[in-house]
Amino acid sequence: MPQAVVRSQDGTESGSEELADSVFGISVNQAVLHQAVVRQLAGSRQGTHDTKTRGEVSGGGRKPYRQKGTGRARQGSIRAPHWRGGGTVFGPTPRTYQLAMPRKQRRLALRSALAAKAADGVIQLAESLEYERPRTRDFAGFLERVGAGRRVLVIVAEHSENLVLSARNIPQVKLLLASNINVRDVLIADTIIFTRAALGVVVEHLG
Repeated sequence: MPQAVVRSQDGTESGSEELADSVFGISVNQAVLHQAVVRQLAGSRQGTHDTKTRGEVSGGGRKPYRQKGTGRARQGSIRAPHWRGGGTVFGPTPRTYQLAMPRKQRRLALRSALAAKAADGVIQLAESLEYERPRTRDFAGFLERVGAGRRVLVIVAEHSENLVLSARNIPQVKLLLASNINVRDVLIADTIIFTRAALGVVVEHLG
């Protein structure tokens, strides 16, 4: 059964705790994991790209020159695709990149990502991360004592304005609500820190 180091409010180690096998102890399904990452990256694309066809480009309402007698090739519009400034053929138009994925597969992918991180030993558990006032120095000290890596993912159960203000100026630190946990953020994190309440939410949702 995977275990996580438990940290007190100031970051000192206060023990260890076993993580739920149903979430953190499963075998990693790489195929589903890959599918989930591709889906998330595709869904983050705006899809607002647009090119104009010959019917959308301004101008070209009349025939540029007469059909016969000029010695040139016949033309009907200066906005035809082969003209400079003409319309684009088969160019990108606004679309959605959203990909469908069954809910069971999405949850399996998230469990696989968490299991992979648990196997790497980068998941830690914080007793609490509540601050009476914003204090970046205190939170930076917590991360230093935890031995956090370059990219840190902190998962909390509820929004805390003081915690957000304490962490927002520290590079490569991301705060997430347990309800918003996702595969990509889990995979790219060097260190993942759950609060006790957040861990309970995640296990209840995925277990």
